[in-house]
Amino acid sequence: MAAASARQVNIAIIGAGGVGKCFLSQLEQLAARRPSPKLVLTYICTSKKALYSTDHVAISLSNIPSSLASSQQAPLPLPKLVDFLSTSGSKTVLVDNTSSQDVADAYPIFLSRGISVVTPNKKAFSSSYKLWQDIFAAAEQSGAKVFHESSVGAGLPVISTLKDLVDTGDEVTKIEGVFSGTMSFLFNSFAPTSGSGGKWSAEVKKAKELGYTEPDPRDDLNGLDVARKLTILARLAGLPVESPTSFPVQSLIPKELESVASGDEFLEKLPAFDAQMEETKAEAEKEGKVVRFVGSIDVTTKQVKVGLEKFDLSHPIAALKGSDNIISFYTRRYGSNPLIIQGAGAGGDVTAMGVTSDLLKVLSQIA
Repeated sequence: MAAASARQVNIAIIGAGGVGKCFLSQLEQLAARRPSPKLVLTYICTSKKALYSTDHVAISLSNIPSSLASSQQAPLPLPKLVDFLSTSGSKTVLVDNTSSQDVADAYPIFLSRGISVVTPNKKAFSSSYKLWQDIFAAAEQSGAKVFHESSVGAGLPVISTLKDLVDTGDEVTKIEGVFSGTMSFLFNSFAPTSGSGGKWSAEVKKAKELGYTEPDPRDDLNGLDVARKLTILARLAGLPVESPTSFPVQSLIPKELESVASGDEFLEKLPAFDAQMEETKAEAEKEGKVVRFVGSIDVTTKQVKVGLEKFDLSHPIAALKGSDNIISFYTRRYGSNPLIIQGAGAGGDVTAMGVTSDLLKVLSQIA
């Protein structure tokens, strides 16, 4: 019987919110569908509570939200968690379903102790270039794996495609696209390819009500989320981008509203600034174009930028629907017609799918 238990991989999870919940249900189905290697959850925590036992006993995958809610255990501090996970005697994968900078900063320590990491956490791969180097150096040295497909475009195969292009020796010349579901939705409603669209402030308010924006819409409108995603892709394409603030990023927050106290106050005062956006839209219309919020990486000239651009109505970026993302890779092999990836770039289920798919990749390499 001993041989059966030898093929076991322990899973530790940080974060059980939106993406975390969806991932748990996918993990439960995965464990039932694929008995080998045996997937054993030995640790899970939220910011306040945790479930684990000192001897690494398996935690049942059913009813985790209620088990966590009634737990009396606090999360282990990260250095202690590293020790706990590395003493189990089994190969271990840490799934970080948070957007925490503290957890991201600890990746090199987890990886250097042989613990693989799978995550949608953008901060790990878009903060300082030194952290990026430390993460991949630690993985290289220990043989642990690190995958982060869902850090750009949720479950869309953006990072894996770019890695394949680079690893097979294609030359990526330019990457361009709409990388934010929020910005996609806003501009598809505000400046549709047919019809007139509503007032800018009304579209922002509607997007917030429908759950497309962060609780404070300024966290989307400042462009930083897109800048983080571009930082990740630029680095994968070989540009040593220092940070998401080291290239031009256009913010759509009027200067006068940058420091208002709350998201609600921001929405209340935004209508006074509609004229600026109306003018931008009208300018594009005069040229027979529409305005979109895009990110682009020109690998040849090493230029990265985020902001408003005008597109012909026939351009794939102009024709997006809903809150879809679109990412175009221009490469030597693909010539003048780019390789295009398009679809939902946000949402719990599709983000968790990217994480689950990364977990499968890790398992195929370590188990």
